[in-house]
Amino acid sequence: MSDAPHIPPTIRRMTATLDMLALICRILTGIALVVLTVIFGWLVFGRYVLNATPTWVEQVALLLVMLIAFLGAAVGVHENTHLSVSVLRSAVAPRVRAVFVVISDVIMAVFGGLMLWYGAQLTIFKWGSLIPLIQLPEGLRSLPLTIGGGLILLFSIGHLIRLFSGVDDRSDSIE
Repeated sequence: MSDAPHIPPTIRRMTATLDMLALICRILTGIALVVLTVIFGWLVFGRYVLNATPTWVEQVALLLVMLIAFLGAAVGVHENTHLSVSVLRSAVAPRVRAVFVVISDVIMAVFGGLMLWYGAQLTIFKWGSLIPLIQLPEGLRSLPLTIGGGLILLFSIGHLIRLFSGVDDRSDSIE
């Protein structure tokens, strides 16, 4: 976000807060990726050197992949790097493009809200049972879905607030 003096302080604080959340997500996904690599190294070492396969690795790896996928998707929404097709938006007039940008942000916010709502229901429903081999609550499998959905909702609302405040500086945004 540019440091132009016309940006209201509340928008600056909101943007700084959302940027901090995205940074925390990037750090967590980076750590999860390193841990995933290390435990798969341990799996290979255990299987082929020790001749004793650690059975817990697969279950932990599934949890880490969920964390990486959903927090990474939320960061993609925040940084406007998520998968999107901008050819149509680029081919239309700026006024139509403005409508497409708003529609896209609203759809992402609704999608994030649905992920949050149904992910929370699934997490609560599955919390009482345990994941085999690691004895952690089964609800941990869907917790990243819930958190990622909430972050997608939050980041999309942030985009909409900046857009309607006239300070949206995304490259594929309203010109």
